[in-house]
Amino acid sequence: MPDFDFLTAGHIRFGRGKAAETAKLARQYGTRVLLVRGRSVPWVDTLAADLADLDCAVTEVFCSGEPDLPMLDAACDTARSAAIELVVAVGGGAVIDLGKAVAALVPSQSEVLDHLEGVGQGKPLTADPVPFIALPTTSGTGAEVTKNAVIAVPAAGRKVSLRDNRILPDLAIIDPALTDNAPRSVTLSSGLDAVTQVIEPYLCNRTNPLTDALCRSAIPMGLAALARLEQGEDAAARDRMACVSLMGGMALANSGLGAVHGLAGVIGGRLGVPHGLICGRLLGPVLAANLNAIGASGPGRDRFDEVARWIGETLDVDTAAPFPELTGLLDRWGVARLGDWITPQTDLYRIATEASGASSMRANPVELSTESLVDIMREAI
Repeated sequence: MPDFDFLTAGHIRFGRGKAAETAKLARQYGTRVLLVRGRSVPWVDTLAADLADLDCAVTEVFCSGEPDLPMLDAACDTARSAAIELVVAVGGGAVIDLGKAVAALVPSQSEVLDHLEGVGQGKPLTADPVPFIALPTTSGTGAEVTKNAVIAVPAAGRKVSLRDNRILPDLAIIDPALTDNAPRSVTLSSGLDAVTQVIEPYLCNRTNPLTDALCRSAIPMGLAALARLEQGEDAAARDRMACVSLMGGMALANSGLGAVHGLAGVIGGRLGVPHGLICGRLLGPVLAANLNAIGASGPGRDRFDEVARWIGETLDVDTAAPFPELTGLLDRWGVARLGDWITPQTDLYRIATEASGASSMRANPVELSTESLVDIMREAI
């Protein structure tokens, strides 16, 4: 039995209607609130009004697209000017990551780059974050229970993490109703991210009994929910996918990911491809490459066989070779290929080399060569 630690958000509330409790719960943490939001969730206006009714001073920051270093710097300046006591983030993974990063960095006197991995020094925070509440409106990243925030650094052409155990939200409220009627493209890309984030922790080289239990339950549930939502709106499937996303966030934060996310950070940072779409398109080729490297009887082969069976049975693809079949399935679902962003001029070897040093890549079950990573990307084009 391996030694392991397990960290997650201080308090998790899951269920339809739970979002209505947000203002009352937030009031317990402070009265000067920074509300980090996207522009596509009208319910946030209701939350702002509810907070004002409870005598909270609300300052809003809009997250347009995935957060980058200039956006983070500007949001921190706004938060410091308002002397905020609490950050509440309502939105997809990008919004929640921006909120986590602001809550973490507002009390700090050091430069943001001091704390970023890969392009900075990756130092721990110099002060405890201000309290943070997360409400996801997509079912994908599990950011409401992870201990990192992904930030793009345009000058480096990469997405990197601000990582510290104290970044975990004080309160995560997962109300699946906030994901209802999301656009089909968002549903599929975020759902593919959620499914990837329960498959990679189950196959990685840092597994533990708690994350295994989460993933064994979540993988078939997520695949089934995604297949149902591909056909149309379904509240029960939304509920299941929200739960899978939550479980994936807990799993990846306490075990690891793999080559899908190792490549995704570089591809997304360089080319601006939506993260969930990258994960979906890379998942099949990465699984196939890992299985080929492991061989017929290598360590972890039994887990790959389990995942293959779940994919084959749930998504109605060839159970004898389900990983390569994922490419055709996503084509039938109308999911864009990476060739819409990766051109003949794109240096795939440079991307593969950079991705090899990513923290997610170090958790991949086997070491993949640069040539293998390039072949994976070619298959996704």
